[in-house]
Amino acid sequence: MIRSRQALGATVMVVLAFGLASNSPYARDARAEGRLARANARADVEDGSKLRLAIAGLTHDHVHGAFRRLDAGDISVVGIYEPNTALAERYAAQHHIDRALLFTDLGKMLDTVKPQAVAAFGSIYDHLAVVQAAAPRGVHVMVEKPLAVSVEHAREIQALASQHRIHVLTNYETSWYPTTHAAFEIAVTRGELGKIRKVVVHDGHRGPKEIGVSPEFLEWLADPVKNGGGALIDFGCYGADLITWLMKGAAPTSVSAVTQQLKPQIYPKVDDEATIVVTYPGAQGIIQASWNWPVGRKDMEVYGETGQILTIDSKVMRVRRSEQSPSEEPTLPPRPEPLDDPFKYLTAVVNGTVKVEDTDLAALPLNVTVVKILDAARTSAKTGRAVSLQ
Repeated sequence: MIRSRQALGATVMVVLAFGLASNSPYARDARAEGRLARANARADVEDGSKLRLAIAGLTHDHVHGAFRRLDAGDISVVGIYEPNTALAERYAAQHHIDRALLFTDLGKMLDTVKPQAVAAFGSIYDHLAVVQAAAPRGVHVMVEKPLAVSVEHAREIQALASQHRIHVLTNYETSWYPTTHAAFEIAVTRGELGKIRKVVVHDGHRGPKEIGVSPEFLEWLADPVKNGGGALIDFGCYGADLITWLMKGAAPTSVSAVTQQLKPQIYPKVDDEATIVVTYPGAQGIIQASWNWPVGRKDMEVYGETGQILTIDSKVMRVRRSEQSPSEEPTLPPRPEPLDDPFKYLTAVVNGTVKVEDTDLAALPLNVTVVKILDAARTSAKTGRAVSLQ
């Protein structure tokens, strides 16, 4: 067994087979279900290391990444749940999926195809429902960031995961960046900058509508219930995740936030601009989340007592260890498998070849703290006052 920040050499693959719920608009009979069962059995016999993965929801555009992986031959799915049949039809046409492979009932899908894990690609509000369905069946879950829309949802997810002994992982794009982990190694593991004094995280883009997300994705991103907020939730979660990680899982002492609607004609119900300040004994974090950046960005600044790190993007970073030292741009190796990809990571976690520590980027305890920060930030922005987390 290896820890999730260590290398794992084996290539991990995921198996494909699909099923269709009895209440689907597409026809299905006992023979089709029998063929599905036989196909699944053959797959299990042929390669016991392959993870049986289901997808819950198609309204999150990041799900395209999973389907694009099919061409690489290392990912497949044992079931797809999506109640919007028109949307499911569109995905089936785009990614050449047989229409007889779709479900409109989540429980029916889980009971029929019996996956080991399910990846949630619906609204953030729907994450709880996915865990409620999967956990009692012993099915592990990976959700797209953030974990939940509220602390109440996050705590219920945590309780279900504990009760049924499943993993619930949260996927962030920045978790797989070489620069993210190199910054941690320099600043935290080796302590080369002295004590961390300030972390500034910038995330966002021109706006979901402006960059052309799908109508189904935009509908819930701009909904204060389904998304929990606007840019504050959508991109504030990145900074909350990274800062909590750099602080070794510690919650901040206080959270303050300011939000704005710079484009109310586009996003009338949610914020599109947010700044969150989190304080710790001896340190401060600033999270700048925006749907108004002129260019897309996911970068971070880490300042210690003696030096600083600037992560420019996933591969480029600048390190200056002291005022007397020149700035360096180290060449970073790619992340080792399976720590370079969310689906490889999920497979390794389910197989037990990677152990998830409570303070890892995808870990459930750390991401409950992330939701606490976002919840407090939302309250602070409404009240104009700092919120204590102690």
